[in-house]
Amino acid sequence: MKNIDTLINARWVIPVNDDRVLEQHAIAIDKGVIVDLLPSQQAIQSYKANKVQHLDSHALLPGFVNAHTHTPMNLLRGYADDLPLMIWLNQHIWPAEQKFVNEDFCHDGTLLAVTEMIRGGTTCFNDMYFFPEQSARVVKQTGIRAMIGLIVLDFPTVWGDGPDHYLEKGLQLFDEFKNEANLRLAFAPHAPYTVSDAPLERIATLSSELDVPVHMHLHETHDEIIGSLEQCSERPLQRMDNLGLLSPQMIAIHMTQLTDEEIELVSRTGTHVVHCPESNLKLASGLCPVDKLSKAGVNVAIGTDGAASNNDLDMLGEMRTAALLAKGVSGDAQALPALEALRAATLNGARALGMDDFTGSIEVGKQADVIAIDLSAPATQPCYDPISQIVYSAGRDQVTDVWVAGKQLLSGQEFTTIDKAQVAKKATDWHARISSGK
Repeated sequence: MKNIDTLINARWVIPVNDDRVLEQHAIAIDKGVIVDLLPSQQAIQSYKANKVQHLDSHALLPGFVNAHTHTPMNLLRGYADDLPLMIWLNQHIWPAEQKFVNEDFCHDGTLLAVTEMIRGGTTCFNDMYFFPEQSARVVKQTGIRAMIGLIVLDFPTVWGDGPDHYLEKGLQLFDEFKNEANLRLAFAPHAPYTVSDAPLERIATLSSELDVPVHMHLHETHDEIIGSLEQCSERPLQRMDNLGLLSPQMIAIHMTQLTDEEIELVSRTGTHVVHCPESNLKLASGLCPVDKLSKAGVNVAIGTDGAASNNDLDMLGEMRTAALLAKGVSGDAQALPALEALRAATLNGARALGMDDFTGSIEVGKQADVIAIDLSAPATQPCYDPISQIVYSAGRDQVTDVWVAGKQLLSGQEFTTIDKAQVAKKATDWHARISSGK
């Protein structure tokens, strides 16, 4: 009998990398790594664990990968609703950011977001915002996994004076955090309309030299396309290709405005697409052709975008919206079926972030980034197919347990690394400050 750290027994285990649903199985974890996946009866005879859990009405599955968000913006949730993107940005969000964003805002907002994400079963997120060092600090503090974007813009903000300064600071952070186990970094040029050719060319070179992904809003709205044609005489995607940015290192966010030729270009270059359906719907930005992209062999992941435009970081809800929207947009009820939707919210996200070799699915040798969802609730009974119940019926309140690298961050719906009351107090304090305009 082998000694290990943790043995988790469950009614179902859903590995996600294939189409299996394993009944009455266990996951054996040692030193943060999945060392075995086997029937529970066999596991009891094979392993002596320091901690044994029995989750008799639960499904175990890989944690959700939120492939695009702006975590500090949780402090602006509900601040400017029911507006189109450019009015929302220019007249509300950017002025508020100029007035209130600082290191404390980014730390406290990220902590609020991470609290929400862990509670909803997210074990990894891909972020883009100012003061990325503060978001990295929260990742280390809470034990979640993340890719932190090193933002680049043409104009000065509270975090930098211009493109060269942003890149200088970003490279310093790359050196500082490159050996952190739960942290990866990406270049994060904001969008084609906010970053000019010279810094984008430099980012393309650095990305290739350092093997660092590029995380960018792209083809988000019709107005973006029109503006690019007027200013550059080409569509944004073609411009990015000409600059050498379309590759397996590119994580393209939104992609609601695509021709068939552009879908072929995305597929040919290995560019990843992150679909943010609820934010796109709320801002009336457009609809990502998920079914066409998937059929073309493009890796499509799911993100929530920030809570200021969603207004939550609920990956279960986002996954359900993505699945339903894919059917409505394509006119095909078989588009993005439940298992594919679940993969888009887990393994495909890990693949987009270049992390699929160690997370995103339940496989021997991968990090134990695992969540448990209780399917005994009335909303998910009777349970004919646990994958369908998770995608189409389950709510994030049914997530009971969360592990990242074998460390339990949520145990029986209680946080182990976060003081929930303190997080709530900081959010209340920021609300008072922002709403008063001081």
